[in-house]
Amino acid sequence: MTATTDGPANPGGDPTSGNTTAGHTTAGNATGGKATGGKATAGNATAGSGRPRPVPPGGGGPGPGSVAGPGPGGPDSGRAADRSPVDAAVGRATAHLLARQDPAGWWKGDLQTNVTMDAEDLLLRQFLGIRDEPTTRAAALFIRGEQGEDGTWATFHGGPSDLNATIEAYVALRLAGDPPDAPHMVRASAWIRARGGIASARVFTRIWLALFGWWSWDHLPELPPELVFLPRWAPLNIYDFGCWARQTIVPLTIVSAHRPVRPAPFALDELHTDARDPYPARPLAPAASWDGVFQRMDKALHLYRKVAPRRLRGAAMRSAARWIIERQENDGCWGGIQPPAVYSVIALSLLGYDLRHPVMRAGLESLDRFAVWREDGARMIEACQSPVWDTCLAAIALADAGLPADHPALVRAADWMLGEEITRTGDWAVRRPRLAPGGWAFEFHNDNYPDIDDTAEVVLALRRVKHPDPVRMEAAIARGVSWSLGMQSGNGAWGAFDADNTSPLPNRLPFCDFGEVIDPPSADVTAHVVEMLAVEGRAGDSRTWRGIEWLLAEQEPGGAWFGRWGTNYVYGTGSVVPALTAAGIPGSHPAVRHAVAWLESVQNDDGGWGEDQRSYRDPERWAGRGDSTPSQTAWALLALLAAGERDGKAVERGIGYLVDTQQEDGSWDEPHFTGTGFPWDFSINYHLYRQVFPLTALGRYLHGEPFGPAGEA
Repeated sequence: MTATTDGPANPGGDPTSGNTTAGHTTAGNATGGKATGGKATAGNATAGSGRPRPVPPGGGGPGPGSVAGPGPGGPDSGRAADRSPVDAAVGRATAHLLARQDPAGWWKGDLQTNVTMDAEDLLLRQFLGIRDEPTTRAAALFIRGEQGEDGTWATFHGGPSDLNATIEAYVALRLAGDPPDAPHMVRASAWIRARGGIASARVFTRIWLALFGWWSWDHLPELPPELVFLPRWAPLNIYDFGCWARQTIVPLTIVSAHRPVRPAPFALDELHTDARDPYPARPLAPAASWDGVFQRMDKALHLYRKVAPRRLRGAAMRSAARWIIERQENDGCWGGIQPPAVYSVIALSLLGYDLRHPVMRAGLESLDRFAVWREDGARMIEACQSPVWDTCLAAIALADAGLPADHPALVRAADWMLGEEITRTGDWAVRRPRLAPGGWAFEFHNDNYPDIDDTAEVVLALRRVKHPDPVRMEAAIARGVSWSLGMQSGNGAWGAFDADNTSPLPNRLPFCDFGEVIDPPSADVTAHVVEMLAVEGRAGDSRTWRGIEWLLAEQEPGGAWFGRWGTNYVYGTGSVVPALTAAGIPGSHPAVRHAVAWLESVQNDDGGWGEDQRSYRDPERWAGRGDSTPSQTAWALLALLAAGERDGKAVERGIGYLVDTQQEDGSWDEPHFTGTGFPWDFSINYHLYRQVFPLTALGRYLHGEPFGPAGEA
């Protein structure tokens, strides 16, 4: 199913009317559109330097700027009739992307995840007593449309059936009135029972069922609110968790303490393998193992619940509520992502906050803005929204495709990005209390959690624009660079939201079976920071070189790099190679040659590249393997171009794939999920990826790298 609102989320141009976030993921994060490469071409320059870009192979004159005659990119070059296919493809893609810009200057594509978002939205509304027929009908239409022929639901396009998604989708359709004996429901429930039923589901799925008595709270891990009192130096304090996890866990401590049960509108006996005994015993892990230790700790916490001092527990819940309310964003959301917002609303309602209370009203309104309404009447829920991320990547793509640095579209984008700079402290300051703020988040509003990945890419985008207020822009860039340097972890690399968020303990908790819950440094984020620092003239800085050394040490034996926020080894490699060459590592370096050889070895017969989400679970079989996609093909090309492979056969075939698969309107189609929130556990289809990354790759093929080694123009 194709989204119909894949363009600007609010045509009026008011960022607050289309608000919220993802993943970095959720949801997050991920990137491409590297700001640099290895070999500078004579005359190559940063956008806005006033120096000419290199002449495209095969002829002179401006490339994509003319877009088949006078158009949004610039004057007619006089070559419309005899343009190369690549030049014509760039022109079409440029026009398509320019047409999608919001009048306020930003871009935003749909952020598609899986039907658990839609199911949990309906369950939330049922819990609060605000579920209405139009919303239910529209959500059910989307959920049914995502069901596979075998009656199940997957978490990414073409992926295997997923038990948790199937259970939650089934329950949502029951809420919508689908009878359990309908053929599509019978297929789903039979499959669920064959996989162990509700008892085999993850903790989060069973929490949602416990809210309605479909599962017992006694058979869920305990999550005491007293956790908020742990000092920051103590193991398992809330700041040991990644920001997305702590924002979810704090409200869930209140939910866990209250153990609410709303009247169930129907039974779910058909989802148990044995409805008479729905709670099969689970064997404990050996006591000497970490899993065994935490399982026994959970049993102790269940006993503590019975004797917990009421005054202490009440104080803990009040403290947790203050923590939640203090972190509510101006748009009403929490962290710009849907899951913390959902659980925060539930937690505050349990503490007596009326739905008309300003905090609750704003929270519910923010959740409504996660909805994407489609032409067929279906309603899809985004886990988050990505306007800052999409805007900086779109600006990079357009500039690298040849759009003049002072083009109004780029200036508007820069203006909007400058207005999104975050200049106050957030939770990152817990580990960096003396660091001055200055950075960008992923979403419209997320001042508590700017991220290092977005900050690096925004700086790279701003560097391509000739802005009418250079003093303002230079000051913002300087703050972003300083903040990014200060967020370097002790091992020399960078995580997404926090520094040194590497405790191994949170992932061991029985409660944390929903995906990654810590934020350790990753190759892709580190690469983007290194690239940004190189462009900013800091390639020789010792901190930059610590990042480079970490990247070189992280290269996989096969030559690739792991991709944390994009899928997967193609993404990681497509991020790291341009960063290394930007920092002055030559294309002849063994690490670069090893990466080139790996990319060439996994190129598909059609000339493209693709990698399935299953590479996170089974890298031996799936690393660099999967159906070709425009975004992943572009990532591979960005690495090869940066490594000096422009005239190589692999690049020629990859460029041919992008040209051949482009649609008449200048766009590309990409049903596959190439973004990552949690590796394997939460996959993302960023609907703008298939537009910005191919344009970036084609532009660099025509015009060369935007910056020379070590950031030289």
